Amino acid sequence: MQNWDLLHSVSDLAAAPLNRIADSLRQATLPFLASSALVIFTEDCTGRPQKKAGDEGVVSRVSITELDRLRSAMPGEDPWRTSAVIAGDEREVLALGYAPSQALLVLTDPTVTDPSVTDPSVTAGKEGSEGSETEAEALRLLTYLWRLTARRIHEKVTDAPPSYLLESRAASAERIRVTAELVDQHSTTLETLLAALRSTSMNDAAARASVTDLAVKALVDLRTLSDRTSDLVEEPVVTAFERLREDLRPLMHFSNIDIQFIEPPASGRALPGEVAHAARAVVRGLVLAIAEQPDVRRVRAQWDCDGENLLINVRDDGLGALSPDSPSIARLQQRVQAVDGRMSLEVMQGWGADISVVLPLDPPPAPGGDIAVWDLAPRELEVLQLLTAGQRNRSIAGALHISENTVKFHIRNLFRKLDVRSRAEAIALAHSAGLR
Repeated sequence: MQNWDLLHSVSDLAAAPLNRIADSLRQATLPFLASSALVIFTEDCTGRPQKKAGDEGVVSRVSITELDRLRSAMPGEDPWRTSAVIAGDEREVLALGYAPSQALLVLTDPTVTDPSVTDPSVTAGKEGSEGSETEAEALRLLTYLWRLTARRIHEKVTDAPPSYLLESRAASAERIRVTAELVDQHSTTLETLLAALRSTSMNDAAARASVTDLAVKALVDLRTLSDRTSDLVEEPVVTAFERLREDLRPLMHFSNIDIQFIEPPASGRALPGEVAHAARAVVRGLVLAIAEQPDVRRVRAQWDCDGENLLINVRDDGLGALSPDSPSIARLQQRVQAVDGRMSLEVMQGWGADISVVLPLDPPPAPGGDIAVWDLAPRELEVLQLLTAGQRNRSIAGALHISENTVKFHIRNLFRKLDVRSRAEAIALAHSAGLR
């Protein structure tokens, strides 16, 4: 891989939005390492923990359970060639970890494509060790690009911009809804099967016992899948607060400001992932804005839960120089509004600032009225939600794993059903109906 190509790949990765970052990483690796599919698994992204590119037969079927199992078996974070079940089939895979965020990269059917390995005219007469050296170089380059990608994902999620929070909340809610429907559907089926197999009217007791065991195992697996999905989109409030403390530890170490933490109750309700990300980003932003003021010696950060909201309070002992109209406060307001929250700031000249933030733990109820009248298909509603969140056609296609032409098809149907002529009209109408 030429230096210019490498710089171009690094530039693409640095600029890629999260919903396209798997595509960018795969394009960067193809010149030296081919694969049928590339999958990133990162629990930092609660809305979409999988980011995928490549063979549709793999990316549409790979499961979190399979990735979890592979990650647990890895001996470390360095490149690891092994055989694993991915997308329901045993495949040769190349896996890499990223310890700071426990992220996982998986390439299925990996093959070194550097000419010095694949071209017989180049390798003829060379020692076998040179091919191994070339593969080692390919793995070193892959490791570099992967760590760059994993750091970007982690930093993007940590920064929690409003666009990410909006998309993440919509995706989390939709995945929980779909999983709950699947659990209910299959639980009913399997429970009915169990009842039938336990019936005394069946003569083959051995067969009945065997199938009963299989059905019981399937029920356990299904419930485990449901619990795992909940784990991915929620974070215990105490764990989320401890991560905030770790984020602010460098500031505590290098500044003269004493940051006091008032911890939330351990029994507090778990936080949806996007709420936890938003809460940490808002408190970090407030503390940094406060630290820029003169004569601030002490900051107090407190979290609490009332069962429906995360309640945040940040106070300082400065001279009240923090401006509610500053750009930094405006950016924090946007993060709060992205998860339907509220922020109030009271500045007392000579006595410091008192900031209160309320973040609802549940998304707003699904709007009715006009939206029901529109008679939108589930996919059309997903497209409208992403459209309302400010996503362009390419981003929508990446988020829903469909083509841009399919997105255009859905948007034409939306315009017809909503009786509008432009994206702006559709977004305004969706907002007026309460759609987020």
